[in-house]
Amino acid sequence: MTEMIPFDEGEIGLDWLELTDALAAGHDLPRAQVEDVFLYGDPNTLLNRSAWIEGMGLAVKCATIFPENKAEGLPMVNGAVNLFSATNGQLDAIVDFHLVTKWKTAGDSLLAARRLARPDSENILIVGAGTVGKTLLEAYSAAFPNARFSVWNRSVAGAEAFVKNCPDVSIAHDLEQAVKAADIVTSATMTTDPILKGDWFQPGQHIDLIGAYRPDMREADDVAVAKSNVFVDSFSTTMNHIGELKIPLTSGVISPDHVIADYYDLRAFKRKSQDEITMFKNGGGAHLDLMTSRYILENWKKRNS
Repeated sequence: MTEMIPFDEGEIGLDWLELTDALAAGHDLPRAQVEDVFLYGDPNTLLNRSAWIEGMGLAVKCATIFPENKAEGLPMVNGAVNLFSATNGQLDAIVDFHLVTKWKTAGDSLLAARRLARPDSENILIVGAGTVGKTLLEAYSAAFPNARFSVWNRSVAGAEAFVKNCPDVSIAHDLEQAVKAADIVTSATMTTDPILKGDWFQPGQHIDLIGAYRPDMREADDVAVAKSNVFVDSFSTTMNHIGELKIPLTSGVISPDHVIADYYDLRAFKRKSQDEITMFKNGGGAHLDLMTSRYILENWKKRNS
């Protein structure tokens, strides 16, 4: 029987740390086959992502990204997720797109932060006050319960709206000073021009980059990438697809071996020293949608059995 999992009911019982453990376990299975297809109609994007993991199943996620929807009070991202059986290809579940996206996106970054950020991190800066920023607050709070959070947004009004709903978060008015003071910087913006400067980075920081998803998009400049030890969730969905890495690779600022590992080598995701600057590029490939959807479905079945 195909399960229909809506957002509110599907979220009951989900746990951020449990999800990151499920993502780690998913990478013990054979490497996923992943295929991304992009269609562009500036400034909009149609993204079709498919994944197949032997022993776990198949997922197809179709997303539309319309940035101008925000001005009309509509979600910028919409779509559909289908989860198929590994054994017979039948449709196991249709999972709410926004539920999968919420938990996959922040869970992807949290898995890296749990392994790369200093465990004693106390000051976390969220760059971007949108929907993803609020989810990052929720996810990072689970792994760093004693941390203080601040948020920077290009528009002060956006930051003020964020803290109105999250009163324990402070507003960072100066991005440079906020980055310099942070133990962890997690960024989820739609910028094409880098807003995070490597000259601002301090020893021991962990930098989490989420927003860029196209070849012309990047949140951190060349200096930032060059001075950091860089990790990704998947080589195949980040290196030659997202400007964060594609641009400095093409220009020769870094070589491919500057990117240390992806999640299929989780043993390499560890801090070498307290002063090391680590950077994680969250590409959010379809294999992570598949793993997250499977986690959501298993939780759903457990609660409804």
